[in-house]
Amino acid sequence: MSATYDLIILGSGSTAFAAALRATGYGARVLMFEKSVLGGTCINWGCIPSKTLIHAALFRREAYLGSRIGLNSGDDGRAIDAERLFGHRESVVARLRQERYLDVLGNIKGLELVRGTARFSGPRTVECDERSYRSERFLVAVGGNPRIPALPGLEKSTYYTSRSALLLKKFPASLVIIGGGVIAVELGQMYHRLGCRVTILEHGPRLLPTVERELSGSLEAILEKEGIKVVTNVSFCSLDRLGGLNVVYAEVAEKRHKYTCEALLLAVGTVPATAGIGLDTTGVVLDDKGFIMTDRQMRSSVDGIWAAGDVVGKMMIATVGAREGIVAVDDMFNQGCGCAMDYLAAPMAIFTDPEVAMIGHSQESAHQSGFDCIVNCIPVAAIPKAHVTGMTEGVIKMIADRDSGRLLGVHLVCHRGADMINEAALALKLRATITDMATTMHVYPSIGEGLKLCAQGFSRDISLLSCCAE
Repeated sequence: MSATYDLIILGSGSTAFAAALRATGYGARVLMFEKSVLGGTCINWGCIPSKTLIHAALFRREAYLGSRIGLNSGDDGRAIDAERLFGHRESVVARLRQERYLDVLGNIKGLELVRGTARFSGPRTVECDERSYRSERFLVAVGGNPRIPALPGLEKSTYYTSRSALLLKKFPASLVIIGGGVIAVELGQMYHRLGCRVTILEHGPRLLPTVERELSGSLEAILEKEGIKVVTNVSFCSLDRLGGLNVVYAEVAEKRHKYTCEALLLAVGTVPATAGIGLDTTGVVLDDKGFIMTDRQMRSSVDGIWAAGDVVGKMMIATVGAREGIVAVDDMFNQGCGCAMDYLAAPMAIFTDPEVAMIGHSQESAHQSGFDCIVNCIPVAAIPKAHVTGMTEGVIKMIADRDSGRLLGVHLVCHRGADMINEAALALKLRATITDMATTMHVYPSIGEGLKLCAQGFSRDISLLSCCAE
């Protein structure tokens, strides 16, 4: 006999937990399945461990920058205590996993967890360890896994993925990264700052191909200035392992090159973790990359099955996945609520230094949506506070509707950019205009003043403004 629940969720990450908490708020009896570690990618192998190490690397970089202006750190040249640093990483992960997932699970009435892999046996039933579970509502939130490219000789190499690269017990002397997306730039800069010689190899013409060109170009220049080698337009030929080192053979500008490294990192995207969960028994439609296709209410092609998080292949960030899960649950238990995902309202940040952040339309998507756009882009060096901090590199770009002046998108590479973008997100939500942004008082001096300056730049020459000018 099958146990019956109001909602069954496959997965236990941030998407699944947000959905489960929302559903219990409706009084639903919820069952969650997890085959691995509670908390999913973000807490265990993604956001938390990576940002913990990125922040640690920032301390080392700022100590170096401080020594250049007379603030000697007292560093006697000792190597990084990797064991202590990685122990710190693991303690942060363990604490947040306990507080944000295990403790929550134990305190929420109506929420149960089964450890194991749930497999659909039909559109209304899943099985796990020879037991059957039934519901009229399912949410697939199993996340994704790092993509492993089919490169000749890969089996000979010792390689890491975004997941295993954050579980290292010591730092390699040299690191080659195949890929030029978010993982590549975040981890590449982090490992460079922690003493590794880093080379990033990108198949396309530029890093971060999905962000605005002004941003990717600015960040590439920053990384290269810091000492990271960036190579674009790379055609990968084969891999090998010689003399205890990994070797990447590639063509660049029609010339054969060889890149040798102690550690190789594959950072070429994500594949959905849908293998082995029986989706083929349900009739759920997948796209050509295997992601579950959904509408804006996160409904799949099969009535009663919703999907959210990395498994749908949209914006693969924790906050968006959590919002997708909430939208799905609202649609399940509050039919007719009009709940729908709005990806243009979702801010995103890439935690390099300086940070890359964005919200709303890109210049291209605004044109494709029928807007007659005006655009302004200023250097971060135009912000007085940038000279106080010494963080003068980067750009801020704003996109607005020509007729109404309404802000359509903000994109930036800037110190504290991940914090700044939240102001821009609020402005877009309130349908603010560039005039609203230009006339809003900001603290002086502050990095956030850059948003005001960029908005003022649509109508005046900001280089002629004095300090604190309105």
